[in-house]
Amino acid sequence: MTTGSTLRSPISIDLPVVPVGALLDGAARRFGDRAALVHHDESLSFRELWSEACAVAHALIGRGIRPGDVVGLHLPNCLVWPVAYHGILLAGATVALASPALPPELLRAQLEDAGATAVISRDTTLPGVIGTDGRRLDLPTSPTDAPPDVELDPTVALAHLAYTGGTTGRSKGVELTHANVVANVLQYTASGSGSVPVPDVRGGITVEQTSPPEEHPVRLGEGVSIAVAPWFHAMGCNGLTIGFVAGATAVVQDRFDPAAYLADVERHRATTLSGAPAMYHALLAHPDARSRDLSSVRSVTSGASPMAVAQAERIAALMPDAIVLEGYGLTEATMALCTSPSARSAHRRIGTVGVPIADTELTLLEVGSGRPGDEPVAVGERGEIWARGPQVMRCYHERPDETADALVDGWLRTGDIGIVDDHGLVSVVDRVKDMLLFKGYNVYPRELEELLVARPEVLTAAVVGLPDEAVGESPTAAVVLSPGSDPAVVAEVATAINGAVRPYERLRRIFVVDALPTSAAGKVLKRDLRDALLGATDGPAWSDGGS
Repeated sequence: MTTGSTLRSPISIDLPVVPVGALLDGAARRFGDRAALVHHDESLSFRELWSEACAVAHALIGRGIRPGDVVGLHLPNCLVWPVAYHGILLAGATVALASPALPPELLRAQLEDAGATAVISRDTTLPGVIGTDGRRLDLPTSPTDAPPDVELDPTVALAHLAYTGGTTGRSKGVELTHANVVANVLQYTASGSGSVPVPDVRGGITVEQTSPPEEHPVRLGEGVSIAVAPWFHAMGCNGLTIGFVAGATAVVQDRFDPAAYLADVERHRATTLSGAPAMYHALLAHPDARSRDLSSVRSVTSGASPMAVAQAERIAALMPDAIVLEGYGLTEATMALCTSPSARSAHRRIGTVGVPIADTELTLLEVGSGRPGDEPVAVGERGEIWARGPQVMRCYHERPDETADALVDGWLRTGDIGIVDDHGLVSVVDRVKDMLLFKGYNVYPRELEELLVARPEVLTAAVVGLPDEAVGESPTAAVVLSPGSDPAVVAEVATAINGAVRPYERLRRIFVVDALPTSAAGKVLKRDLRDALLGATDGPAWSDGGS
């Protein structure tokens, strides 16, 4: 339902009030001996994953972990990660998700901020560490299929302390309850596979597919995905549980390598590709993309940051049997707020993130000044996205002022700028913090980035504002050129881009770089990029010579 630039999901489901463990419990009974995870020559069935998680939960309690304690999870993607994750939750503790790429001082600060009483990590120097070889934890465990008897209220007990990416500022801890996580997993599963949640005979939660095969050809218990998104990130962690609920097999990669990724798609007959635009840039540029058999792929999903229209079109041309789905969300909403309609006959438009997922509402208000209750902006006009739904966080961890700024009357202020079109599809056009001011005019980097990556000479690009006393902020691009492109082509690119925009939106400088700085989740780190350009010794490859 759409009223101006206020949208309500076309789907509503009955959300059970259960802990996260009920999702794995239901999946283990339903999918049993099917492989939940494959890593090199090893695999872990759904039943084995459940049993090992139960054993770890008992072992953690035996080690002194109590309900409400916080346990850090500081590991790369590996078979023991989901065992540890679900073991922590089944013990009634909270998972503090930590990137293995964090420098030691930042990791220790994050664990201290979270109040972690223990941490599962390969770094044996950390206080309270529980070590691992990547397959087993350094804990005494006994085989069991029964979780500990732990009392918790899913609407109150924290499942995750998830830290924001810090792409524009310092990282913040996001408090997510079991109810938040369960809601978002089932919301996304319902929207993505045409399914509804149902309880099984023993209290676990599973889903039933109500959509026919012609609309959703990948049926429950048949999907295969390539797990390369880092599991410490919202997209990776919650995406993994979504796959478990749907009975999908996750093929785990140690790190992202385009050749290995494409080989695994062919070898395992992957049905779903999921990642961020930075990953798809690398896949499209690799020569194996056109020689590997990718015919099994039925959906290509993208998140973490907006995908350029030109990139989505290249993916669609490479895998014509696949639909391209773009999603939108943020850590403060557990993971997802919107996704492209996934039914084959549904109306989609490349460059949009679709519609709100089940039981989610969005409204677009005046950028910077709008508040819930205000009149939304008109259809086709830019507005700041506010959201509400059962997946929205409880608060920022021990940051009441920032919580009060982000949560207003039950609505989450996302900090993203969007547009709703005549069909009720949402486009995310920029971040409020990325918008720059040139001579008092608002300039939106995403528009310039779209134009840049549409050029065949440009592989990927980002636009930032560099300080300039005369004009405020000078629109400046950093581009990675396509293989074989000569840097001299930048002047031609600049002429083409600047001829397609308003005078105040024109690029003033273009730098050629080898790569854009990105987070482990694939988001461009614009603060780091801005600092790098300001400190560049070589200067831009092109400059307009004035303001």
